[in-house]
Amino acid sequence: MDNSHQKLGISCLQSSISVPQVTIVVVPKERFSYTRPALESIYENTRIPFSLVYVDGNSPGKVQRYLQAQAEEKGFRLVRSERYLAPNQARNIGLSYVKTKYLVFVDNDVVFTPGWLERLVNCAEETEAKVVCPLTCIGEPLHQTVHLAGGEAHIFVEAQGEQTVKKVHEKHYFVNRPVAEVRELLHRRQCEFAKFHCMLVRRDIFARIGLLDEALLSIREHIDFCLNVTQAGGTIYCEPDSVVTYVPGKIEWSDLPFFFLRWSDEWELSSLQHFCEKWNLTSNDRYFKKRYQRLGDRRDRALLRPFVRDLSFGQTNIWLENRLKPLERSLKNLMGAN
Repeated sequence: MDNSHQKLGISCLQSSISVPQVTIVVVPKERFSYTRPALESIYENTRIPFSLVYVDGNSPGKVQRYLQAQAEEKGFRLVRSERYLAPNQARNIGLSYVKTKYLVFVDNDVVFTPGWLERLVNCAEETEAKVVCPLTCIGEPLHQTVHLAGGEAHIFVEAQGEQTVKKVHEKHYFVNRPVAEVRELLHRRQCEFAKFHCMLVRRDIFARIGLLDEALLSIREHIDFCLNVTQAGGTIYCEPDSVVTYVPGKIEWSDLPFFFLRWSDEWELSSLQHFCEKWNLTSNDRYFKKRYQRLGDRRDRALLRPFVRDLSFGQTNIWLENRLKPLERSLKNLMGAN
């Protein structure tokens, strides 16, 4: 890892602090403009001692200076790359600095509720789970709409005539349901996958499965990791008493180069193809066809559709959206996100 860090042009800023039981590893998700509220939320809502490693993947100057000042003030380790990082690459860099029993992978656009961390740790201690995820909500108002409350993810074999093929099954529990509507149904449960928005991991699992797969540049990396954990005999739990919220939001101009690269068709296609080949899956089933059809959807949802709604006085306009898609692709290419 040290040699790869040098190649990436990474520098470190650290203050000497005692090492607690958990290290929080923060990495860029898709933008940098939400850095401040996300980082402040960690410190406002985390009651137990923790270390923090913040991986800064080439953030704009204003964000870089903010993180440097916060690292000096709060005493966390800041690791900066002078180039954009794929999420698993950033996570592996952060992982290389972790010495504690547990770590929590956190994206840089997540906010937290009081007690979130000790509840994840308590679940891991009581169940001996290798991975624990919180109830992960999405959007604003905060903590009100379910994004993930655990789910299913496994590979199965299906007969097709005289042949058999391997396919992947994936299901999210309670996705997009109001928390208030399903609260009585939410309870600690063993599940088959978590997401990297916020995921507590027992560090010793990496001795069994190795580092995160950096060939998965943008998608399916959480499924790959959880399949590896399960294959190695580890268990995964969801602890809904711990609540966090992933906050997708406005993409600012300074976010665009990273955002376009992060969600480029090239990165998505490469990730899908690698995932399919790695697990020896059939690429022409519904699971993969759906994802091929959705290439660029994250860019459309974050950039194109809000822009079209603004032009259409708050209304959806599919015709205009389709007419403007070439403009979005041209802007992406202009910024070098190929």
